[in-house]
Amino acid sequence: MIDKSTAQHYVWGGGCDGWRLVQTPTLSVIEERMPPGTEEVRHYHRESNQFFYVLKGILSVEVEGREFELTVGQGVQIPPKTPHQLWNRHSVDAEFLVISNPPSHGDRITAEVSE
Repeated sequence: MIDKSTAQHYVWGGGCDGWRLVQTPTLSVIEERMPPGTEEVRHYHRESNQFFYVLKGILSVEVEGREFELTVGQGVQIPPKTPHQLWNRHSVDAEFLVISNPPSHGDRITAEVSE
């Protein structure tokens, strides 16, 4: 059994948290928390197919120049080689799952900002 209290924890992006719930050679399931006003660097993954699913709050996601506001119970799939970026533009924490196949660790390339 795994939960946030037993999962490997890490900090990213100036105050965001992540918990590695599943980490195998073919699958990664991470729960992440983004406080209000935080953002992720625009990037893409060479091999990893990702699915972001919101558990709490509102998560802004930009995928190839198209922006989505995801709320609780909503998600978006991001195929490999697809530039994307995340923000929390709201007043409460955004909490979400990031499911990656294969795992995205070491597979990230910083992308140019879209105009």
